[in-house]
Amino acid sequence: MKPEDETIDTLARAILRDAHDDAGRIQMEGQARAEEVRKKAQAEAEAVRKEILDRARQEADRLRSQVVASAQLKARTLQLEHREKLLERVFKGAKERLPSIQKRADYPQIAAFLLREAVKQLNAKEAELRADDATQKILNHEMKSLLKELDLKLEVKDALEEGVGVIVDASGGHLHYDNTLGTRLERMKNSLRSQVYQVLMGEKL
Repeated sequence: MKPEDETIDTLARAILRDAHDDAGRIQMEGQARAEEVRKKAQAEAEAVRKEILDRARQEADRLRSQVVASAQLKARTLQLEHREKLLERVFKGAKERLPSIQKRADYPQIAAFLLREAVKQLNAKEAELRADDATQKILNHEMKSLLKELDLKLEVKDALEEGVGVIVDASGGHLHYDNTLGTRLERMKNSLRSQVYQVLMGEKL
């Protein structure tokens, strides 16, 4: 082989070796970059997965809280509805038993009190009285002393068709005070509700 050919051959081998080395280096760099990209993609996928799971947990917690709050509200509403129905039954029962109060030995004093209170509320010197038959009969026995005590001119009108107690009007009907026991019970309802419920629940007042 000629020296020139040997030189060319040596040079070719060197070029091939360098190319081979470059190819190996490029391949290694490519593999490293690919690994880097893979790891980065994996990290991003993990971050996305974690974010999705976090959002899912937050949504589940929110829905769970809503369900619990809704259930608590419903239970509270049902409890209040039950309480109201119970109280209404008690007050209705009490109202139905009001006429029996007239059988009490102290009802004459109660009737006189009802008239006194109504007149004082109206602050009138002349008035008209309506009462149920039983109350009217009782008041008739005490009328003289009551009128003197109250310094009142009183006109007795027709008996009440409903209710137990008295209704007093003054100033030509412009002033009106219903002091029947049923109306008094209605006026006292709000202040009595809590105490009545405590009694129903067996609590001590």
